[in-house]
Amino acid sequence: MGQHHIRHGLLFLGAMLCVFLPSVAIAHVGGHETAGFWHGFQHPLGGLDHLVAMLAVGIWAVQVEEKQGRFLLPLSFLGLMLVGGLLGMVGMAIPGIEVGIIFSDLLLGCFVFFGTRLPLLWSSLIIGALAVFHGYAHGAEMPANAQGLQYALGFLTGTASLHLIGMGTAWLALRRQQIQFFRIAGVMMVVAGMTVLAQSI
Repeated sequence: MGQHHIRHGLLFLGAMLCVFLPSVAIAHVGGHETAGFWHGFQHPLGGLDHLVAMLAVGIWAVQVEEKQGRFLLPLSFLGLMLVGGLLGMVGMAIPGIEVGIIFSDLLLGCFVFFGTRLPLLWSSLIIGALAVFHGYAHGAEMPANAQGLQYALGFLTGTASLHLIGMGTAWLALRRQQIQFFRIAGVMMVVAGMTVLAQSI
């Protein structure tokens, strides 16, 4: 029964990644036009680089020892992502956005694979720092005719949804004592990050 449930979890996570893999729709700064809540909601789901990080945050949050970390880490990501989004909206120059996003995929994938456990403060700081890169990309993608509040609420909601998917899948794996799920998910995330890196070169 446990293997049955974890198989569904892995298939679901794999399907989420594979849906976006053919296009490898990296959310480059200054790319496609988006506007409004719905387009903001789609933005984190429309790029493999964002998709991997958002799922990884949810999965890693479940792996931490402190129960409050299961909520603090996603909330830290959302809060600092909003800050980054505002910086992107106003056009403040921040170097290395693409590099930071790809690095976040690789680092979080490794955290998930190894089940890395850090002091909660450090985990929150790392998550928050990585979130700024993703948020900046979201904000910089907003066209001039978009309503900033609706767009921001959209990408926050989309990101939170991916966090919840990652958390739910990881929680199921822990409950069924299917620790191999985290190894498989971590490898998939690192491979996806490498794929995004190869596409950006």
